[in-house]
Amino acid sequence: MPTITKARLGRNGDEVVIDDVDSAREAVREQASELIDFALGQSDRKRTFIAFEAGLVPQVMALARAVVVLFLVASEQRESAVLEARVVLGDRTFRQAPAQSRSLLTWFGVVRYERTYLREVVRAGAQARGFHPLDAALGLLADRVSPAVLAIAVRLATRMSFAAAREEVGWFLPTAPSTEVIEAALLGYGRHTQDWFAQVPPPVDDGEVLVIQVDSKGVPTATDEELRRRRGKRARRAKAPSPRHRGRASRKRRTKKPRRKKGDKAKNAKMGTMVVMYTLRSQGDLLLGPINKRYYASFAPKRHAFEYARREATRRGFPPGTKRTVQIVTDGDNDLGRYAAELFPAALHTIDIAHVVEKLWDVGSSLHREGSDEHHAWVETQKTKLYAGKARSIVAELNHHLARIPITGPGNKFRRQKLADVRTYIAKRVRAMNYGDLRRRDLEIGSGQVEGAIKSLMYRRMDQGGMRWIKERAEALLQLRCIDANGDWQSFVDRVHDQARNRATSTGDRIRLQQRTPAPLPTVQLPVELAEAA
Repeated sequence: MPTITKARLGRNGDEVVIDDVDSAREAVREQASELIDFALGQSDRKRTFIAFEAGLVPQVMALARAVVVLFLVASEQRESAVLEARVVLGDRTFRQAPAQSRSLLTWFGVVRYERTYLREVVRAGAQARGFHPLDAALGLLADRVSPAVLAIAVRLATRMSFAAAREEVGWFLPTAPSTEVIEAALLGYGRHTQDWFAQVPPPVDDGEVLVIQVDSKGVPTATDEELRRRRGKRARRAKAPSPRHRGRASRKRRTKKPRRKKGDKAKNAKMGTMVVMYTLRSQGDLLLGPINKRYYASFAPKRHAFEYARREATRRGFPPGTKRTVQIVTDGDNDLGRYAAELFPAALHTIDIAHVVEKLWDVGSSLHREGSDEHHAWVETQKTKLYAGKARSIVAELNHHLARIPITGPGNKFRRQKLADVRTYIAKRVRAMNYGDLRRRDLEIGSGQVEGAIKSLMYRRMDQGGMRWIKERAEALLQLRCIDANGDWQSFVDRVHDQARNRATSTGDRIRLQQRTPAPLPTVQLPVELAEAA
């Protein structure tokens, strides 16, 4: 049947559409008979199973498309049987108009079906919006792609490039949506992430100690010049004889850039903040976990990440003023420390010990030849003090070395500056470096959980060669990755689809999931005193 095996996603001209149950049922029978004949005809001795299996896939897909058409035709028959001549949805009135057909990209390929069309009754000159009761009842969007196909393509696109996602979908499905459709659908799902994080129920059976690890990292973003070229009108150029000649011509057209100076940044990074939250459960002298680990990340200001953490901590049974233990682990960033003190004043704030040890290795090279035995021995001595919770003695020793280095002399200015910087860094954060007590209480002294999350959820997808992001678009992808990592993907897409279906059936709107523009970044809730001043 042409409507089952050869339908395309675009316009199909004068193609005949199956519009009654008997014809659809007969199409299923014919396709099933062809499938049986195929199996019997492939059973000769020279046929391998590999060849049979490869030929079986399109036959099964064709049968599945016939069944999909049967389902759509039967559903349309039931829907139209109870449809009145005039339909009122809210303050809108519709009347029946000639039926319309369309192609739909399903899991099994493209099918074409016909469904009732309701035209809005409006005053002369006003714009009327149509409505398809069958699409609304079945939760079919105006995207011409089934929700299941959109969801799996977007989920793959959160893990690999859009082109790679389309290619992998094409490995298993007869027809794959274009990269433009996948990207637009990702932005569409991204418009629902904030609402999801605000309402997702807190985990059950939580532990007694809450740990919050926060860190910020940058991903490459497009410069204004790159965006201007990307969005500008494309110039007409003669067709190159081959890809390698096209590349040569492109390189000749480029404006020669000056060589970057040492220390210049190439990727124009914009910071995203990652939050990892989990609990620990007491068992004797140990704290077991992590339990109910949850991820959240955003390119909004850093304070937004702490606002999210404050809201989730309260929902998980750790409200402001709680007597239960809350620990916050950061890398010593001043902004993160300030927001932690503001929104979690009673929490234990801990600096990741690995960052402190890294600074000790760096400052040790100012006292001893880098990589020497003396350098290693000095760092190991300071690490022993650090793990014992004696950060103040490290500050005292750095002060001692600083006093012994002359102000003048070859390299002394650089050595003194390095010693002073590390001394100040540790001295300002001594209270957050009580690692001896933390180890005795079996609490965290490192930020490995959030560092691993950044590598897995940010860098692996968003910091590859040639990538240049726009923050709002990167936000949608990053938050969808967090939802997937939290194990909530199916619940999330079900909620999005249910909301679209409910809105369509109650208002008569044609809902399109795909969006060409991303949602704005989340806003920050200012403290009361700052809000009043603003």
